[in-house]
Amino acid sequence: MTISSSPERHTFQAESSQKKLKENPEDKSAKDMLAWYDQIKIDESILVEDPEWQKNNMEYDLRTTQWILDKVRESDSYAQHLYAAICNNDFRKNDTWPILQEINWGCSWRHAGGIICDMKQKGDYMDWYCSGIRGDGISDEQFNQMTKKQQAHYIKQKLFVVEGKVTDEIRADLLKLGWIVLDTGDLD
Repeated sequence: MTISSSPERHTFQAESSQKKLKENPEDKSAKDMLAWYDQIKIDESILVEDPEWQKNNMEYDLRTTQWILDKVRESDSYAQHLYAAICNNDFRKNDTWPILQEINWGCSWRHAGGIICDMKQKGDYMDWYCSGIRGDGISDEQFNQMTKKQQAHYIKQKLFVVEGKVTDEIRADLLKLGWIVLDTGDLD
């Protein structure tokens, strides 16, 4: 099974080191940071091939299941809803006795953004990180003063949900994938 990956993963933070090297090709700190990001890529490419990492790992299931990869690639709104669901929640494999298991899966907001980029096969975590945080909205007058591109972006953002929110569609798809979302009461 091929795992879906973004060639741009881990580029956001590396860009500042690359800029520093352009300004000063002898900047040891920038060179060290770039070497560190290169090593992260190598380590992750080895890790995803490890059968132990693949077991009870929702990230692996998400990045290797074609029907959910297709949904993420076809809809930014769906992708953002999946990102939001992964944030601030714990998940458990839906086995015969899931509540008796002590193995939960969860990840940081940054890592959740990276998973979505890997699923879409483009971008880095910052493309999704904090995408559910939005203001109270704007007035009609403010909206009308926007360019068409800004209006389209604003409308698209209104379709996004806050981090931690699990929509019914995402909950159903995760269950179909074999994972249940643990409500906070389930963790006691």
